[in-house]
Amino acid sequence: MTTHLSSTRTTVRRLVALDIDGTIVDSESRVPPGTVEALDLVRAAGHEIVPATGRSLAGLLPIATRLGLTTGWSVCSNGAVTVHLNRTAPSGYDVVETRTFDATPVIRRALDVAPNVRVAVEDVGWGWRTGSQFEPGELNGRQKTVPLADLMAEPATRVALVAPGICRYTDVLRAVGITVAPQGPDWLDVTAPGVNKAVALDVVRTHLGISADRTVAVGDGINDLDMLAWAARSVAMGQAPAIVRSAAVQTTGTIDQAGVLPVLASLIPAVDRVISQLAAQIATAEQTAAGPVVLRVWHGVGPQLACCEVWTLQTGRWVRHAPIPSGIGTTMRAIEAATLEAGLAYPRGDEGRRRAQWRSVTGDGPPGFELP
Repeated sequence: MTTHLSSTRTTVRRLVALDIDGTIVDSESRVPPGTVEALDLVRAAGHEIVPATGRSLAGLLPIATRLGLTTGWSVCSNGAVTVHLNRTAPSGYDVVETRTFDATPVIRRALDVAPNVRVAVEDVGWGWRTGSQFEPGELNGRQKTVPLADLMAEPATRVALVAPGICRYTDVLRAVGITVAPQGPDWLDVTAPGVNKAVALDVVRTHLGISADRTVAVGDGINDLDMLAWAARSVAMGQAPAIVRSAAVQTTGTIDQAGVLPVLASLIPAVDRVISQLAAQIATAEQTAAGPVVLRVWHGVGPQLACCEVWTLQTGRWVRHAPIPSGIGTTMRAIEAATLEAGLAYPRGDEGRRRAQWRSVTGDGPPGFELP
């Protein structure tokens, strides 16, 4: 079903790169209240939310689901892995690019300077292969202990090196020609030369057709420095180290203060907070589209046949503007009620009269219905 609305205000589409740990999730894996609702509104405004995390893909997927981010782009493993989240894929994602390197030289050098170092090599989408057992929670995903030689047998996307004080050997390890990102005094993440979040995000930005001056990034760690330098608008979390805060254009509140929320709020028009989330998302989409808009709804079996989106008329053709996350799986009656709650025009009349005006829509998206 497609409901025609009008557009009164336009917001420029942006790529919003968000670190996960320390930015959206605290040290106890809690998401600050209001974060999911804010992310939904930012998406309804037509912006592209791109998680950019040091987590492995296996560590990203559960939190992405909690955040409602089951579609769209994500950058994992400090830029070594780029995926497209896809509800229709058997795994829930498609791996778009992996940046690999020969881990043998850096593992051998690490063993020279820290003989007791624990080594883990990422297994994309599954977890890690380790030379010795790591404690539960130290690594995202599952782990399998294998001989050290096996860890050096194939190209790797990321290697974790863990030993007391190993960060003091950062420059020594970098000398073998790889990227080393300290994650604390006792932990180093190693990726291919030139790999970081910014490099991967710029590939995503180009694919999405978003200009470099329409990029936003929020982070709190040393591994976010390149991303913050890349973004046109860079925001450091309040608890970030001084070097990170000085690298950003802005500093927001800490993770305990839900510092990401005012950043997200600045990307959307003001909406009535008393109305439902569904109504707020519809109102946000209507205000931010560049032209006349319609609300399209498809109901069916399977992830591809259940969606709620706002489309806008651009140069004579309808193009997708934004999803309405809360509209997925709801009823037509709830959609109508939310549209009216948002104060938008919606054809009135009894159900039979409305049904008589529906017409099939088969182009520019899944088959559905359009209500003039």
